[in-house]
Amino acid sequence: MPETLISPGVLARENDQSQITAGPVTVGAAIIGPTVKGPVEIPTLVTSYSDYQNKFGTTFVSGNQAYTYFTSIAAYNYFNNGGTSLLVARVVSGSYTAATSTAISGGAQLTTQPTIVLETLSKGAIMNSSGSEASGSLISGSIDNLRWQILNPNTSSGTFDLLIRRGDDTSITNPIVLETWSGLSLDPLSSNYISRVIGDQTFNYNSSGTSYYLETTGSFPNASRYVRVRAVNNPTPNYFDNNGIAKAQFTASIPLAASGSFAGSVGSIATSSNFYENISSSNTQGLTGSDYTDMINLLSNQDDYKFNVLLTPGLYNADYTSQVTSIISNTQNRGDYIYVLDLVRYNQTTTATITQAASRNTSYAASYWPWVQTVDPDLGQNVWVPASTMIGSVYAYNDSVSEPWFAPAGINRGGLGNVIRAERKLSQTDRDILYSAKVNPIATFPGTGVVVYGQKTLQTKASALDRVNVRRLLIALKSYISQVSLNLVFEQNTIATRNQFLSQVNPYLESVQQRQGLYAFKVVMDDTNNTPDVVDRNMLMGAIYLQPTKTAEFIYLDFNITPTGATFPA
Repeated sequence: MPETLISPGVLARENDQSQITAGPVTVGAAIIGPTVKGPVEIPTLVTSYSDYQNKFGTTFVSGNQAYTYFTSIAAYNYFNNGGTSLLVARVVSGSYTAATSTAISGGAQLTTQPTIVLETLSKGAIMNSSGSEASGSLISGSIDNLRWQILNPNTSSGTFDLLIRRGDDTSITNPIVLETWSGLSLDPLSSNYISRVIGDQTFNYNSSGTSYYLETTGSFPNASRYVRVRAVNNPTPNYFDNNGIAKAQFTASIPLAASGSFAGSVGSIATSSNFYENISSSNTQGLTGSDYTDMINLLSNQDDYKFNVLLTPGLYNADYTSQVTSIISNTQNRGDYIYVLDLVRYNQTTTATITQAASRNTSYAASYWPWVQTVDPDLGQNVWVPASTMIGSVYAYNDSVSEPWFAPAGINRGGLGNVIRAERKLSQTDRDILYSAKVNPIATFPGTGVVVYGQKTLQTKASALDRVNVRRLLIALKSYISQVSLNLVFEQNTIATRNQFLSQVNPYLESVQQRQGLYAFKVVMDDTNNTPDVVDRNMLMGAIYLQPTKTAEFIYLDFNITPTGATFPA
């Protein structure tokens, strides 16, 4: 259609300002806790429970008994109930190191060192798979560790293939290949250089004052999910001469076809660890409170780690006050997630629970009680776990079937289908006492099962923010609107820039209103709050007024009995 008027008339034009920019990339939940294996103190994204199993393992043996960490049970239930992404920050007690590959040798060793050294991304003695082979299997190989295999070495092309295999497979009858890397080279000038293709980076937790970060070493990002290249001792720069023929001094560097294991890692689970309902003030799954400090600090870094919910099953307020205080402080400073907080250990009273809840006053945390019994997904045993182990799955289900600003509670969205029983069957009086004290009861109803029956935050003051759904609504809105605002930094402070902001924020808030998140809203960014003195200070001011929707938590039904022949009111 024409965009200008040549002869007299009226031109009606459409300006589509309804486009809603994509929200920030965030992870659904984060969890800090011990795992069987995996990177130590390196928050790692997993996108399914099978992905979690591959990277962090599941079961382990301590004192001749098999166990599963709360972390694994929480991850299983989270993904089983609609969760799509989880940031796992593994914590350990003591020193843990990676395992390195046994000798990967060339045709003729040019030095006393192996041609290539690979290193596992996962740390701990569990990664050691070394041992003599019998019928192709490694004696100490397991589902949790690895083996390597070199195939198709070609001195003419200077290439070879590398397989990363599971430690418990057999090369003869049943190889279990986890990764295949084809056409690798030792030429650092080549695009298929092994370090460039697989990756050679390491990460180490570091801090400077109040800044916490991962320090990176190495040149190439890790593409492998299991190993990195620690060293290439016999590189072959410019492998070919001017005639395209492999140089004689380099052909002996190409690794021979062989297979081997990994060894040299340290770090094991203490046999004196306390698990499940036996965790205590000095031993929570083999850890102490100070073991969590680094990851608590690191996840305060809002720029690098974004998530909506934080879980720390195994830490509870009564005995780990210092760690919980740090987490709540970080949570309030960041303002972009909610912390699911356990209050007490197993077998505590209602009075003890509400006493702990009274010591906290924040809308950025919520607590649930009592503990619950669930089926360990990997051992098949009934085990007791703190409520936070299961609450992540409730939030995940709530978000998958509705929106974050709906209450993650009640029969429709708060059911705990994988819970066998609660530690206590709460009466109506119990639930009243707990809810009045800011503790969300986990109730048991005949024919329904175990249900989260509350959605209060730990805020003491009565306001809209004393409810989880409103706090999560504000988190979602702030996250989106902050991203929109970030795109305006250093732009001209003009009407056009303000209109650009309004054209994105208003349609978004309208969509939230249509999805039952708001009763009403108003956004102001004009001359009334951007006066000349404000503009002269290089500031752009916006004001957003919100009326969050409330949930129907208390329903009163009046049944009026009338005599025969009476008429009902219109």
